[in-house]
Amino acid sequence: MTATTIQSDNLLFALRTATESAALAAGQWIGRGDAHQVNDVAVTAIRQSFADIPVHARVTIGDGSDAAVARAAFQRGEVLGCEDSPLRFDVAVDPVEGTSYLTKGMTNAMAVMAMAPEGSLHRPGPSFYMEKFAGPPAVRNKIDPVAPVAEKLAVVARETGKSMKELIVYVLEKPRHRALVNEVYLTGARVALYPAGDIAGAVMASIPDSGIDALVGTGGSPEGIISACAIRAIGGEFFGRPDPQLPSEHIAVREAGISTSEWMERDVLVSSDEVYFAATGITTGLLFDGVEEIGGQARTESLLISGVTGERHILTTYHPVGARDETIQVDDNADE
Repeated sequence: MTATTIQSDNLLFALRTATESAALAAGQWIGRGDAHQVNDVAVTAIRQSFADIPVHARVTIGDGSDAAVARAAFQRGEVLGCEDSPLRFDVAVDPVEGTSYLTKGMTNAMAVMAMAPEGSLHRPGPSFYMEKFAGPPAVRNKIDPVAPVAEKLAVVARETGKSMKELIVYVLEKPRHRALVNEVYLTGARVALYPAGDIAGAVMASIPDSGIDALVGTGGSPEGIISACAIRAIGGEFFGRPDPQLPSEHIAVREAGISTSEWMERDVLVSSDEVYFAATGITTGLLFDGVEEIGGQARTESLLISGVTGERHILTTYHPVGARDETIQVDDNADE
């Protein structure tokens, strides 16, 4: 059985069960202030879901670098699924994107993962932050990543047939982006500021007429790789370059010989069209609604994207209450 056969029959929807399980587990901790529990239950749910997926999926992008919220984190090199399967993939996974915001009950938290054939996902090494640009298929191969933001947005406006004043640009609401936001304002474009969720912003920027026309600014490197997978499948544009934010990260990146001036294009970050992307909302955000209990059932919304077929699915699923009640509970007395 080929990987494509598994994808067309089961694989993409199997990934959906993993992100749904994580979202259902994490959803019980919305607004409860406990980042440890949120991450732990989501990680455990994904590990258990992958036990039923017949692939050898090696974690190349995980959450193990954030020890503050990752006692049970996915570690780079960890294998999910079936160790002996000949169907070998790289997997990038963020069991809870926006953990700290979810614990406050804020927007855009999701469980998300992407898979591509073994060896096709870029390894960011110790580079935790990445400056990014994302845009729709109309601007593919027409953006100069080193150009000022005004020039990039001018291309977006021209190629999408919009005026500059019609553009909506997604930027994470962070102190580091104050100057960038002012640059966008000076172009006449509007800014959509969100405290978290740059995967959501990047994916929406790649979907024509989604309400977001471009994403600019610096976010997490893992989120950048995951976004590149979804955007390659959609056909949009994406660039990223390492952009260290902390002194320790600057030192680690320099010692690893990683360039902070070189922009990597989408097909360098993920070098195969055989990509699979699944994300499920935990708190309501731009892409989809979060986990919600309705009529005694837990409702989830998921986005599934196949690079093999080019299809996108928005899937609403109603889960028996037991599916939510039986999610993994982590021992409150576990070692800190």
